[in-house]
Amino acid sequence: MSTGPLFEDCITSEPKQSMKIAQVAPLWERVPPPTYGGIELVVSRLTDELVRRGHDVTLFASGDSQTLAKLEAVYPRALRLDPKVKEYTAYEMLELSQVYHQAAEFDLIHSHVGISALPLASLVSTPTVHTLHGNFTEDNRNIYIHHYQQPYVSISNAQRQIKNLNYVGTVYNGISTEDYPFVAQAQEPPYLAFLGRFSPEKGPQHAIAIAKKTGWRLKMAGKVDVVDSKFFEQEIAPQIDGKQIQFLGEINHAEKTELLGKAAITLFPITWQEPFGLVMIESMATGTPVIAMNLGSVPEVIGQGVTGFVCQSYDEMAAMIPKALELNRHDCRRYVESKFSVTQMVDGYEAVYEKLIKERFDLNGRILSAKIQF
Repeated sequence: MSTGPLFEDCITSEPKQSMKIAQVAPLWERVPPPTYGGIELVVSRLTDELVRRGHDVTLFASGDSQTLAKLEAVYPRALRLDPKVKEYTAYEMLELSQVYHQAAEFDLIHSHVGISALPLASLVSTPTVHTLHGNFTEDNRNIYIHHYQQPYVSISNAQRQIKNLNYVGTVYNGISTEDYPFVAQAQEPPYLAFLGRFSPEKGPQHAIAIAKKTGWRLKMAGKVDVVDSKFFEQEIAPQIDGKQIQFLGEINHAEKTELLGKAAITLFPITWQEPFGLVMIESMATGTPVIAMNLGSVPEVIGQGVTGFVCQSYDEMAAMIPKALELNRHDCRRYVESKFSVTQMVDGYEAVYEKLIKERFDLNGRILSAKIQF
């Protein structure tokens, strides 16, 4: 599994120069998230490690965020916590206005807010790198194509569904394994775990079907967004009996690591092209193997036959449970430490930043030279 050949050549043994970096996070959730929020967790780990490495970092996020960086906020708390907020995009526009009014103060801007930053990024000389945290859709595809020259970082190679974008690297998400206590043996009586949004694409309905087919207990946790409330009420809630199928609701980090760590197996029965799937590495970090559908990034994240199994059908997922029970939980932990650490993630982003800043100065030099010759 490669960490992204497009930036590996930039990594050298020379001392790193301090950079002035703006990190732009979504405002919907705080950084880091108290419960569910994959993007915000990644931004938190990235930002704090960059500060530890001596970089001058400003985090643009909600005012209740907790960070080692300088915090700039246009709203005092995560927008999802305030029922008075009716138009999310209005505050996102305020945030981006704040960022790009200060663009000249930074060596580089790192956007985690999708297409919203693209129009403004092209208007300033400070480079903006855009991490693609989600999938391309019919709604956003043309916007990305229109801004194809902007620099993009994919979080898996499978995510690169638009071939002509200016991908400057693939950087896998990373976690601090010390935040995920290792559990050498699953809890008795054993259970399967599901953690994620209760939406059709995350596949909680398939997790329930697998549990019922195999007779296993299933513990489920995650948030139910408003757009998914009807799906939850009709497809999930009637299946929850509190015994075989248990619903824990939206849980905090400590509860999450306990759920995953004590599980015998974590199910990842997605129905969409998952761009990364943070839950998989969180589970493996605690020692719990993962059984998942072969969609999106899954084969890049799971070590087949070592940390779990990549399956072609939900029936195959059910059939692989006995084999998954035989996997070594220490191997799951070591796999994450070797491939999905915060250190590796930040190494990758530093290399991308250095490449883009160097290209900017090289370009400025060529422009200046051309003007002098003229």
